Amino acid sequence: MAIDELEKKLRPPEAQMAPYPPKVITLASGEVMVVRECRREEAGALLGTVYPLLGVSKDYYDIVAARMYSEILGWFRYRVANEFVIVGAINGEIAGIVTSRHVDGKTGMSLHTLTIKRGLRVGAQLFAAKMEHHIEYLKEEEVHIVAESPIGFKRWMIEYELEDRSAQYPAVRHELGGVPTFTLTRRLWDAVRPVKCTGTRPVAPEVLKTADKLRMPSEYVQLPGWKRGD
Repeated sequence: MAIDELEKKLRPPEAQMAPYPPKVITLASGEVMVVRECRREEAGALLGTVYPLLGVSKDYYDIVAARMYSEILGWFRYRVANEFVIVGAINGEIAGIVTSRHVDGKTGMSLHTLTIKRGLRVGAQLFAAKMEHHIEYLKEEEVHIVAESPIGFKRWMIEYELEDRSAQYPAVRHELGGVPTFTLTRRLWDAVRPVKCTGTRPVAPEVLKTADKLRMPSEYVQLPGWKRGD
């Protein structure tokens, strides 16, 4: 009982957050990807997917994987306030993961985007999905975003034409550290949403069922620097 009471003190308060409604996206390959919010009991499959990438330095997969591993574990252990995880799955196999955090009624904190199945803009689709969740469903006014790789900078900062808050407001710092902070506002989201945010709802029950049980990738062949057994 004493442990239970102490555990309650260790857990941060959590806001009531609106759920992210699942959607389905047909990729350029013709494959169907279900995009949905993850449940805490699925953390094992998520962590197992991220772990093999800790040693892949190409395209900064190592730092993104290390930080995402910590974020998912913190979410699973109830050590991060208002975090959510969204996954893209093809026939149940994890193709990409994004993590993010709801700060308050006005602000969101984007954490990381990790693409497993490369070459199909899976990461771009999932990043747009989490921005959709922040702005459309959690009703935030802006989301703070950082990039830790050149690819990420091109995909988010340049393509979305994000506001450079690190230059305009030196006091604004993303919680991930000293990386320059950029911001997606509701105005910017309204401008890019028709192009960046795709997918259809509702998802047919038989399609949604394919993503009900998440599976770790059988191979990471599209990831540079990864070899079986790493």
